[in-house]
Amino acid sequence: MSEVIRLSPREIAELYASGLDTDVVTVPAATETPRAADVLTIVDLDGPLTAPEQVATALRNSARVLIGIARHPLPPACAPVCEALTLTVSAVPQPGRAHVLVDDPEAELDRLIAAVDAAPRAALALAGLLRLTATASVRDGLVAESLAYSALLGGPEFAAWRAARPARRVPPVPSDVVLLERADDVLRMTLNRPDRRNALGHGLRDGLIRALELVLADTSLKVAELRGEGASFCSGGDLDEFGSAVDPASAHVVRLSRSAGWLVHRCADRVRPYLHGACVGAGMEVPAFADIVVADPGAWFMLPERSLGLVPGAGGTVSVTRRIGPWRTAWMTLTGDRVTARRALEWGLVDRVEPCVP
Repeated sequence: MSEVIRLSPREIAELYASGLDTDVVTVPAATETPRAADVLTIVDLDGPLTAPEQVATALRNSARVLIGIARHPLPPACAPVCEALTLTVSAVPQPGRAHVLVDDPEAELDRLIAAVDAAPRAALALAGLLRLTATASVRDGLVAESLAYSALLGGPEFAAWRAARPARRVPPVPSDVVLLERADDVLRMTLNRPDRRNALGHGLRDGLIRALELVLADTSLKVAELRGEGASFCSGGDLDEFGSAVDPASAHVVRLSRSAGWLVHRCADRVRPYLHGACVGAGMEVPAFADIVVADPGAWFMLPERSLGLVPGAGGTVSVTRRIGPWRTAWMTLTGDRVTARRALEWGLVDRVEPCVP
């Protein structure tokens, strides 16, 4: 791995003022085989802060992955700089949510650099996408996410993952893939593919969409509980179906027209997810659109898409970002680390933690 560019805010301000060599802050290097050094700039936030508004402007204009590192409390004037970064790792609590608190920032930084180096195209797409979805409407955010996801489906990083893990035959979809049970004005919707850990393949997705369309149509329903049968709520998309679309453009059309996350958003005040076990990828992205999300103490959450050469594709850059901010969403996606129910509650990814194992 070639050496990654590392700058202080003072150096960024000087580059911005001179108008020279700003590619290291703003523009990814043009190469057919990018590495972390081609798309990533590290911003060392410790030390004197010079011209914070100029620094923030330069960073907001950037198309690179920008990772900040802080070991000490930052002055309030640094807030716009942190908010313009893809994420910041910090050894101490900082104001706002534009950072991830870690024990060893340098070790965490090494992990993040390695993650970007493993999938630089996906990391770059993620950084740009989160800048958009943090402020876009839900619908516009879903369109942007789907375009980025579809582009990456046609890229070499996903192709390498697919080649290393050939798809297996997907078993037939059972008729009772989503169980519906109504009691007065409460509807219980249960994902019912425990043999596949409720992986959100096209069959389960379509069954969930039918159930959500019922909720939208029936305004007499006050609550629509969303649960999962078996050991996990949902293990994410069905990996054996990944890349099975005719072409990336067709995948984009399907993703927009068959979005369970969009339907949850449209009845967010009535859908009540109860999450347990593994809540991976789509298994956290879709329920995060609801107004109130309940998690079992043993639930855990993960965004693994970067390891496939992709970005979240079930609405996570919209739903998760609105809950925990783009910086923590970036950290979850780049590292692929598990987040416990306790941390999810602290961050706002879920609203309550209580026993809810079926």
